[in-house]
Amino acid sequence: MHMSNEGLLVTLVVGLIAGWLAGQIVRGTGFGLIGDLIVGVLGAFFGSWLFPQLGIHLGVGIVSAIINATLGAVILLLIVRLVRGGGGWGWRRRGF
Repeated sequence: MHMSNEGLLVTLVVGLIAGWLAGQIVRGTGFGLIGDLIVGVLGAFFGSWLFPQLGIHLGVGIVSAIINATLGAVILLLIVRLVRGGGGWGWRRRGF
């Protein structure tokens, strides 16, 4: 996949917005603002890869890119929460 400089810049800006939105949607991840923004950028790349693979196209334009990246970031945050032990899903680690 080849991306122009402008495309990369748009993806990073969209990822920053998406990370903030995903942090508001998925509470209790414990990453804070900077961590959620990084996850948002990763989610932008993840969402732009995953959804076309699944045949899901949300349209064109900046709004659909933000939605796509936000969904990708939310999925990543939920996966990280699952790996970290559940976070706020009611699962508790048991000590011996």
